[in-house]
Amino acid sequence: MSRAGLGTARLAFLAALSCVVACGTTVDSLGSGETERPGNDVPASVMLGPLRGPTTYPNPLRDLLALERGDIDAKIEETFRRLFEGDPVMERIYLGVGEDQGFVLDVLHSDVRTEGMGYAMMITVQLDKRDYFDRLWSYAKQALPYREGANEGYYRSSCMVGGEPQPCADPFGPQQFAMALIFAHGRWGDEPGRIDYAADALALLEILRDKERVNGLGDGVTNMFDEDAKLVLDVPETAAAGRTRPSIEMPAYYELWAQATGDAFWSDAAEAAREHWARTAHERTGLMPLRATFEGMPVQGSEGFEPESYRALINIALDSIWFGEHDWHVDNANRLLATFVSPEKIGTSYELNGTPRTTQQDAALVFAAGAVATIATANTRQNYLTAAWEMDFPTGAPRYYAGLIQLLSLLVMSGQYRVY
Repeated sequence: MSRAGLGTARLAFLAALSCVVACGTTVDSLGSGETERPGNDVPASVMLGPLRGPTTYPNPLRDLLALERGDIDAKIEETFRRLFEGDPVMERIYLGVGEDQGFVLDVLHSDVRTEGMGYAMMITVQLDKRDYFDRLWSYAKQALPYREGANEGYYRSSCMVGGEPQPCADPFGPQQFAMALIFAHGRWGDEPGRIDYAADALALLEILRDKERVNGLGDGVTNMFDEDAKLVLDVPETAAAGRTRPSIEMPAYYELWAQATGDAFWSDAAEAAREHWARTAHERTGLMPLRATFEGMPVQGSEGFEPESYRALINIALDSIWFGEHDWHVDNANRLLATFVSPEKIGTSYELNGTPRTTQQDAALVFAAGAVATIATANTRQNYLTAAWEMDFPTGAPRYYAGLIQLLSLLVMSGQYRVY
């Protein structure tokens, strides 16, 4: 995108704050903390249960690469600064709106996406940047929900269908919203006059879990999760019955939602997601398709491992780090690293048998491979960690997706993606 084009997109968004905006996923991008919540005065009706995370978090940047904590923290802070405060043409993806709102811009497509908003909220709560978090959630809560019709309560997004974005209520972003809000409640509490993180988190989980009971369905709209399979749907539509995306399955989050709410459905959903990963991933390469049936078969037209699939590597790493009793995660991490051969040979998309579809390298996959190398035991894991650490900050039009994946992966690799 040209400088003039980016400036036009920015002005258009500032002028159209109250208008409908497109958002969703991007598929073509070129130590231990507290584990229980502090006491507060949140009314019992919106109280969340305490979360139980790990007592320690792996930090291979320190333990394998022998990096100093100061250098690690400085790189994370600099990456955040460039994404949120850097040069508006080549680096920044965050834009402030008015006195108390802001959004993340997918520069490549000139739109706001729930994927990026959710990831940005998770980043800001992990890095203890409350003002940014509140601004992001205030914008998302005001500008992105459907206000009427069968999709009321869901968030506007876009999904790739046949290589083109189509409007939809993508489950990925709202799941990030809900987890980030629960962490915000655990980290900052719910001060009077500020955002009630607990109430907003529970309202979101209620919609994700049982929209039909909350405000009805119709017109082909369904709940986000299949009641019987306990799997999140590709999109909440009757046309998507029986299919999901491995990259939007987040069992680590579901385990924490079960702890926070006492709803056993979420524990079942966590186990269902893990089982789905295991039957969907290629037995030799570890790669998973963009879309799959509940039985684990690739969906026609979405059979390959695509840029959107990179998010599954982070999800696998988190589930292993937070709830590490599952051997499959480590084994599949090793299979993935073997499939990529070496950091220098990482491409952009693959057939599930490991055949690269292109020799062009996507920096986002280098970063995601570093995240999954955190839990791997293969002798090559250090190479992937080093490559992810040394990879330059992405600039220009593709920086939205690659930049977010870089920062999230740095948090994973440094033991700073934590349960609060």
